[in-house]
Amino acid sequence: MSGRKDRARAEARAPRTNAPPRAPEPTGMAAPLNPRRIGAYIALAVLGALVAVAGALVQAAWFPGGLLLALAGAAGVFYAGRVLTRTQLGAFVPAAGWLIAVVVVLNGRPEGDFFFGGGDEIALALFVLGGMVVAVICATFAGGSISANDQERSGR
Repeated sequence: MSGRKDRARAEARAPRTNAPPRAPEPTGMAAPLNPRRIGAYIALAVLGALVAVAGALVQAAWFPGGLLLALAGAAGVFYAGRVLTRTQLGAFVPAAGWLIAVVVVLNGRPEGDFFFGGGDEIALALFVLGGMVVAVICATFAGGSISANDQERSGR
């Protein structure tokens, strides 16, 4: 009785031999535009910019802890973009929004007003360079992703 069940399971998993071959779906730059993914990238860029402004305020207020908190928030947004979109671009888009917002915030007004507090150039440099390093780490992190087509390891 169990031999029949095992054979039925094996036949259910076996590929059809009489099926016509299908062309693989295009990926990367060859893939068609997806409006949902474009909307997600725009939302991630805006979220990255908001995290940059919040991080600029926090790191200037409480130097050692605020800097770590600002970088942790940036890392969370960058990694979340990577995981949600399953692409490296998902981490780079919020990082680009973050960097643009930081550059805009760094530019003072003609009157001499400056967004960052204090004059602590070391904390400011650590914030900018640390955010860029975190973005690269999150974008290149391989993290055990599972293929959408196969739930098992691809080497089997």
